[in-house]
Amino acid sequence: KTARMNACIPTVATMRAPKTARMNGFKPVKAARSSGFAGRTQPLVARATPKAAGRKMVVDTMAYKVAVLGAAGGIGQPLSLLMKMNPMVTELALYDIANTPGVAADLSHLNTAAQVKGYLPDDMEACLTGCDLVIIPAGVPRKPGMTRDDLFSINAGIVYDLVDGCAKYCPKAVLNIISNPVNSTVPIAAEVLKKAGVYDKKKLLGVSCLDIVRADTFVAELKGLDTKDVDVPVIGGHAGVTILPLLSQTTPATTFTEEEIEKLTDRIQNGGTEVVEAKAGAGSATLSMAYAAARFGESCLRGLAGEADIYECAYVDSDVTELAYFATKCKLGKEGIEEVLPTGDITPYEAGILEKCKAELTGSIAKGIKFAQEK
Repeated sequence: KTARMNACIPTVATMRAPKTARMNGFKPVKAARSSGFAGRTQPLVARATPKAAGRKMVVDTMAYKVAVLGAAGGIGQPLSLLMKMNPMVTELALYDIANTPGVAADLSHLNTAAQVKGYLPDDMEACLTGCDLVIIPAGVPRKPGMTRDDLFSINAGIVYDLVDGCAKYCPKAVLNIISNPVNSTVPIAAEVLKKAGVYDKKKLLGVSCLDIVRADTFVAELKGLDTKDVDVPVIGGHAGVTILPLLSQTTPATTFTEEEIEKLTDRIQNGGTEVVEAKAGAGSATLSMAYAAARFGESCLRGLAGEADIYECAYVDSDVTELAYFATKCKLGKEGIEEVLPTGDITPYEAGILEKCKAELTGSIAKGIKFAQEK
């Protein structure tokens, strides 16, 4: 067959990527530009080369089993669609309390390589066995007037049970936690894995990628830049004041007025609320979260494959601050996280928010640990 149109494969051609690979305070050290939304240097989809157009295809041979837990939900369905379109995924396992056989049947009609199957609670072992990457968006969504912490009483137990299954059936898989409140659910997941004796801090990542996606988009719109060229590191956590966009470290170097900094920071911190209110009770930021999760998941797979210079911000077990968990840019590799990078130089304004961020995170982390230890 001839090469597919790039527009049909968003994971390769139409979605943008994490920008310049950065280290030591997010200083640029190596560009990793590509056509893919996760910043790959070589497209992973079959494509025609100039010399062999129409005759020979260049294809990627990497193969991974990926599970989406909560696959029938508002985030889970579009996320599953995007992962089905990712040529690195050869087996896609969809798990939820209901409706996953139907979602899997629907996605199975896509003419992409991944084999997809839906699983219900009685089939958790079959779903998880052999997984390389498990993405967990399961749980109830935010509604108008709700904070992420309002979700804790329901989602904490859901995450506990799902990660317990991962500990039993795929203890070496990389886990991407999306279920809110991430500031608490990642510590819960860690405690579950510790109880099972399989905790590896390199393989547990809270997905804060949507904060980076929003920051890059809002800055590009404000400054008239191409979104693919913009990179704004976002550190701290994944809720309200714990979300700290480091606008001073924006790439390309960009000047902001004090008013612009305050407005951008507030909008990035409250991007989820903006969507919840705009949907007027009909949902939360499901589509943008699915996009960010697919980008982050692909970055994890590229790291597992040994591709060099793969960086994403993530909420992880960290020594960067005095807190046990903190979001900064991480270098991803064959074992999950290769390196957790420092925050770098920040402005007095950012330092002030950082102190508020730490105070809020301290309580959220303790809440998650306490829940898991007492369960």
